[in-house]
Amino acid sequence: MPLVRCRSVVCLFGRFPALAGLDLDVEAGEVLLCSGPNGAGKTTLLRMLAGLVPAHSGEAEVLGSDLFSDRRSPRRRLALVGHETFCYDDLTVRENLRFTARASGRDGDEIDAVTDRLGLAALSDVTHARLSAGQRRRLALANALVREPELLLLDEPHAGLDEAGRAVLHEVVAAAPAEGRTVVMASHELELARALATREVRIEAGRAHAITAAEARAANRPDQEVQGR
Repeated sequence: MPLVRCRSVVCLFGRFPALAGLDLDVEAGEVLLCSGPNGAGKTTLLRMLAGLVPAHSGEAEVLGSDLFSDRRSPRRRLALVGHETFCYDDLTVRENLRFTARASGRDGDEIDAVTDRLGLAALSDVTHARLSAGQRRRLALANALVREPELLLLDEPHAGLDEAGRAVLHEVVAAAPAEGRTVVMASHELELARALATREVRIEAGRAHAITAAEARAANRPDQEVQGR
């Protein structure tokens, strides 16, 4: 079974359908890029998969759970990195990571390894309020990793990162399949995101459309063996 399975999913933003009959499968070990214009439904899709936005109709399963009957169960097995860091300003980097680990039922043994990996070791005792925008983005990603998620959801992951931060992000995403992790990311920075993706779908008007190899060539970008579905 796919790790994510959506059939004719509708999500409402007020009375407006942010997702309007979306069909999508995501297999374990994929790095899926969701491209598309502003307002197409990319962020809504990620938030719906994370159980933060309810689906109105259709079928939606994540990590074996039916999101219509149980949106909470998958949350300990996934992590969403979005525009907000959801960190506490008065807590240090280490304290934020320890809080996240305990809240997700982890023992926190991975904190040192994660801070080293994300280039945050030297900032362990610095509060979130004193971090730069790029450092905060790294901390948000570190918070996700200490949860040891099977599914990592990334919304505009390159935003606010400098060259060094982007290199760290790329290492994390590239290593995800080998670490038993599936990634779904939404991005406008397509040149960077496509270098990481194993497959791409375009979200437009609340629906998902496969990007084929021929369409990739027509867009004047290298054919990276993007497989439509």
